[in-house]
Amino acid sequence: MDAITLDLKSVIQLTDDKFYQLCQNNPEVKFERNAKGELVIMSPTGGGTGKRNFDINIELGIWNRQKKLGVCFDSSTGFRLPNGANRSPDVAWIPWEKWNNLTSEQQEKFVPLSPDFVIELRSTSDTLNPLQEKMQEYLDNGTRLGWLINRQDKQVEIYRQGNVKEILDNPNYLSGEDILPEFTLNMALIW
Repeated sequence: MDAITLDLKSVIQLTDDKFYQLCQNNPEVKFERNAKGELVIMSPTGGGTGKRNFDINIELGIWNRQKKLGVCFDSSTGFRLPNGANRSPDVAWIPWEKWNNLTSEQQEKFVPLSPDFVIELRSTSDTLNPLQEKMQEYLDNGTRLGWLINRQDKQVEIYRQGNVKEILDNPNYLSGEDILPEFTLNMALIW
């Protein structure tokens, strides 16, 4: 099932603080907000997608713990992008410098920036086009590298700042390139 989008502007002005409070008051619901201010209600993933997301998070977390280059985030983390959207990628990473430049309040609420690295893992209920639009939105707001992992078609779309999207068919490994030096993701965990 795709996400449900609600336009509430005629009823309520959903400021950053009100959106944050809405999310805190309803922790069992995963909300995002697009750049137009519309509320996006995400359905939970199934067990297979949840397991794969967790495996990816473990791999990135182990790399990050060894390299000590930044901070990793899971899919429950909200990012307030420069265009005003609030998004929650399945996996995200930012360098320490960006994290340390945030105030304590900014670190505790929705992180006011676009991650340097994101992953979106297409679940069986996801339509591809909205995920592709979300990946482009991340890039447009400062993300440097993004992977859209499409298990259904055994493809990975790689989004890089300043480049056209690259599509890999059934890759064995993905490289973190110069954004995540020496990080590789074994795709056997995903396929």
